[in-house]
Amino acid sequence: MQLPELGRLEDLPQDYRDALTAKNLVPLWPSLRAVLPPGKPTSKTRPTVWPYQGLRPLLLQAGELTPMEKAERRVLVLANPGHGLEKMQASATMYLGMQLLLPGEWAPAHRHTPNAVRMIVEGEGAYTTIDGEKCMMQRGDLILTPTGLWHEHGHDGSEPVVWLDVLDLPIIYYMEASYVTEGKAQTVISDAAGLAYQRGGVVPAPVFTRNAASFPMLRYPWADVRAALQTLAQTQPEVEAVQVAYINPENGADAQKILGFSALMLRPGETLRLPARSCATVFHQIEGNVQVDADGSSFDLAEADTCCMPGYVPITLCNRSSSSPAFVFTADDAPLQRKLGVYEVRPL
Repeated sequence: MQLPELGRLEDLPQDYRDALTAKNLVPLWPSLRAVLPPGKPTSKTRPTVWPYQGLRPLLLQAGELTPMEKAERRVLVLANPGHGLEKMQASATMYLGMQLLLPGEWAPAHRHTPNAVRMIVEGEGAYTTIDGEKCMMQRGDLILTPTGLWHEHGHDGSEPVVWLDVLDLPIIYYMEASYVTEGKAQTVISDAAGLAYQRGGVVPAPVFTRNAASFPMLRYPWADVRAALQTLAQTQPEVEAVQVAYINPENGADAQKILGFSALMLRPGETLRLPARSCATVFHQIEGNVQVDADGSSFDLAEADTCCMPGYVPITLCNRSSSSPAFVFTADDAPLQRKLGVYEVRPL
């Protein structure tokens, strides 16, 4: 059914509009269709790709131009033009950045209200210390730095280390709740990095007490995630999508409270058609080569490439190799949308 045309602001007498402005009042009806569009939301998020081979030289050049003491965190932000590059956001709720740490460098300790994760892109020898827990960084690992936890980055290796930052910064900033607290170097308490939680189906269970940490597992090694995907593909060949989610091992909930993270494996030559979901989705290529099609755009992702697709559009993923599997990391704000009751999936 077609909605009736509403009155425009310019239809109102100027003296009436001036009187409203003087009292900090705004008429709703001229803007009603903008804030409540029919059928589906209006999205500013555009399909956007950030090829790694194009940004990597610029990131390394940043390492030459800006010492760590002048940067604190040396990052190139992956900005979506639909939101305006100055907004520094990939979607309405997600911030992406490629961060560089050079051998011998230390990014000082701080804590902040936005939640962050690190998807390691290349290099070895670096680590993140989170509230005293030292998490070594290897390609494909996912490391959490949840809201309010102290964290710092160090590098004892010999080659540059790069990782993809994913934060819920845009939504926390919009809520006027974003800030940082600076600290000093942490004392390493443990370098176990959640090893007690890396056996499926079992968690630490003290005999007399049960006091689970809010974020008991901070590092999700890629070797384990990759093996889980391969096992799923081998034991359940009929499954439509070979996908695993990063979760809190204590309660089975999402690893973090606002953004959700998962890993996909596409079998050789496989094409996967995803239904339109209400959340925007980030795809980061860990291994292989995948073509991503959505909303009239097509991106050919090589290893370490990243793209973002808006919500409410179906997405097609195609493994370009006929002989090797492809592995993709994904991020979205489905956990937040579920909590708000606005998450939806529209059938193909």
